[in-house]
Amino acid sequence: MLTELPELAALQRIVELGAAHLQCRTVCEVEMAGGGAYPVQVVTLGNPDPAVPAVGFFGGVHGLERIGAEVVLAHLHSLVMRMQWDSTLHRQLESLRLVFMPLVNPGGMAMGTRANPRGVDLMRNAPVQALEQVPFLVGGQRWSARLPWFQGWEHEPMEAENRAVCEVVQQELQSRPFSLALDCHSGFGATDRIWIPYAHTRAPIRHLAEVHALKTIFSRSLSQHRYIFEPQSLQYLAHGDLWDYLYQQGSARADAIFLPLTLEMGSWLWVKKNPRQLFSRHGIFNPLIAHRQQRVLRQHQMLLDFLSRAASSYQRWLPQGEAREAQHAMALQDWY
Repeated sequence: MLTELPELAALQRIVELGAAHLQCRTVCEVEMAGGGAYPVQVVTLGNPDPAVPAVGFFGGVHGLERIGAEVVLAHLHSLVMRMQWDSTLHRQLESLRLVFMPLVNPGGMAMGTRANPRGVDLMRNAPVQALEQVPFLVGGQRWSARLPWFQGWEHEPMEAENRAVCEVVQQELQSRPFSLALDCHSGFGATDRIWIPYAHTRAPIRHLAEVHALKTIFSRSLSQHRYIFEPQSLQYLAHGDLWDYLYQQGSARADAIFLPLTLEMGSWLWVKKNPRQLFSRHGIFNPLIAHRQQRVLRQHQMLLDFLSRAASSYQRWLPQGEAREAQHAMALQDWY
C-alpha cells in the first residue's frame, strides 16, 4: 500500500482549482517495492508558443528536502488564486510559459530518503563526470546504493525521474529563445544560495555574462535580499550533476539561452534556532515549526516571481556587444 504524500495531494487540489488555466500530465511513474507507483507530473500554464520565453520550477529532487517541493507548490497555488482576479498576470502569461515539476522524486519522499527508491541520488546520476577532484562520498560514488550520494551503476541509463526532467526541459524550455530553470533544495549552510553551473568543473560557463546580468538586475530590484549568488563550484565539485548535463545540452544551440539555477536553502539556520531538529532526519533539511515553515514559503516567493518577470522581459536586460564583454569581465572578477 502506498504512503499518502501530502505534497502530491496538494498538487492535485491545485490542479483542480486551476483546471481552466493549467495543463497537467504524468511524465513517468515510479514503482515502489511494496507495489503501486507514484506519478511524476508536470503542470504548465501560459502561452505554449515556442517563440515566447519560459521558466521552469522544480522541487522534491531529494526526498528528504520536502521544503523545496513546498516552495514550488506555494508559488503555483498563488498563481492559480491570482488567475481569478489579476489581469496583469493574465497579460504576462500571454507572452510567457511557466512549467512546474514540484515532486520529481515522490518515491524518495515517501520513503524519507535523499535518493530515489532504487537508492540513486538523482543529482549525481547524469552522464557528466567531474574534471577535478571531488569531496569523498559527497561528490558522488559508484560503490553501493546502500551508501549516500550513489550515482548509479556505470553504463546504465539515467533514472526514470531524471529522464522525465530531461524530457520536460528539452520540450518546454530549451526549445525557446530564452528560458530559466530553478531547482529548489535545502541543507547547505546557514545562508540561502542561488547556484549557477558548473558543479563538475571550476571553469566558467559560456553564458557567464548573461547570468551575471541576471544577478545584477536581481540585486538592484531587490536590494534587501539575503541570497548569495555564485557558481556551485566555489563550494564543491560533484559527479553527475543533472543541471550541468542539461545546461551543456542547451548551450550547444547558438540561437537559444538556457540558464539553470539552484536555490539551496540554508537549513542550518533552522537547526540553530531549534536544535532539537538534529534528532529528526527531516529536521536537518526542513523547518519543522509551523510559523518558520510559513516564513520560508513566503520569503522565496519574491525570487520565483522575479524570475518570471525577468524571463518575460529578457530582451531588455540581456547584455549585447561591448556591454556583454564588460559584464563577462565583472563576473570573472566577482566569482573567479
